[in-house]
Amino acid sequence: MQTYGGRLAEGTLVTAAQFALATAVALVAALAAGLGRLSAHWPVRAAATTYVEIFRGTSLLVQLYWIFYVLPLFGISLPKLTAGFLSVGLNVGAYGAEIVRGSILSVQRGQWEAAYALSMSPWKRMRRIILPQAIVLMLPPWGNLLIELLKGTALVALIGVADLMFVAKQINGSTFLSAEAFGTALVIYYLLARVLITPAMRRLERSMARRLGRA
Repeated sequence: MQTYGGRLAEGTLVTAAQFALATAVALVAALAAGLGRLSAHWPVRAAATTYVEIFRGTSLLVQLYWIFYVLPLFGISLPKLTAGFLSVGLNVGAYGAEIVRGSILSVQRGQWEAAYALSMSPWKRMRRIILPQAIVLMLPPWGNLLIELLKGTALVALIGVADLMFVAKQINGSTFLSAEAFGTALVIYYLLARVLITPAMRRLERSMARRLGRA
């Protein structure tokens, strides 16, 4: 595998970029849909619920193919890199929306009542009182969700994105060293998940807890 170290490193960088961009999409989509599901306006609730149900109820692979192969039939053509992180991000964002909604509803009732008593506007109440506390509750499940997102990025190889899995498949196709090629990819995915994502999320959890004065 030393001969292909450079190509594997390039593929890992593409995977890392896909992960970062898909994470940004997922966070925005989850927050928007999660808040939308709690909206007092039924069109907003309906739109958010439709998004969540469609993306949770269908396969990520089918969504990927739809965004990359079917949308061009309607005049919307996306580069494969964009189609890759957009499909993964929207899929994970639908699951994240339920985490956002559940965490907001889990904030103690007394906090809601205190915000009402201060005559805050709904947006100010959510931004300054409810959401900071809900974020602390969201972080543990989001850590697991981001690991799933990382694993989901492997599917973008199927539309030609030269990520880690794409490179591993190419190496396997030219050398037939299946155990070495895919074993190396497995180790890299594991390191990304357990050495980078998990510790980062734990540090963020501790930081947010300290900011709210929790042990």
